[in-house]
Amino acid sequence: MIVCIGAGPGDTGYLTQRGADLIRNADVVAGFDAVLNVVRELIPANAQVIGMGYRDQVAQLDKVAVEHHAGKRCVVVFMGDIHFSGFQYLERVERACGHPVESLPGISSAQILASRARVCFDETTFITFHRRGDLAPFKRHLVRVLEDQRNAIVIPCPWDEARSFMPWHIAAYLMEQGIPAHHPVEVWENLTRGEAEWHGTLAECAQHRCSDMSIMLIRTLAPMASQIEPAP
Repeated sequence: MIVCIGAGPGDTGYLTQRGADLIRNADVVAGFDAVLNVVRELIPANAQVIGMGYRDQVAQLDKVAVEHHAGKRCVVVFMGDIHFSGFQYLERVERACGHPVESLPGISSAQILASRARVCFDETTFITFHRRGDLAPFKRHLVRVLEDQRNAIVIPCPWDEARSFMPWHIAAYLMEQGIPAHHPVEVWENLTRGEAEWHGTLAECAQHRCSDMSIMLIRTLAPMASQIEPAP
């Protein structure tokens, strides 16, 4: 058995009950070291723990696959929700195993942000740059989203300086593409820890520096009016 679990945005309070139960009963628990640290208290003392980073993830997932094919109960933990920003990692798990695997949804930082910022997803588009490969199509998509007068929740790309696309890069790019500099922006950090959010404009965001643990909300300039019935 092998199950991929969305472990929530850095706090076991946002881990589903089934996810917690699967971790408590696993023979093997694997994932990136930062995610394993979040669920460490749930991992059985006799379980094999297989940690990994970006550089050795393929080799370490091959080890997980060996244990899976040997009949062990294996759990691979993901930060947040698998299908919000971890789909490439899921593909690597399935490539290692040689077949599709079960996935258990988690709560993503995008969902927490939508709740705290009071925006709904039918008026909002989610875009993640936290991925390998060409970011250009996703950058163009973000421009179109804002031109279509929708909110955008954006996960930045925090990797090496040559490739990173952090909130200040995103703000500068959008202004270069003709998005108005006075567009309202919020940058939220460590959502589950209660840190204050940053508010400003695209122009101000281009000068604002934040940590890797950040997520953006770019609000539309034309919010949709409420469509519920008028108050009596």
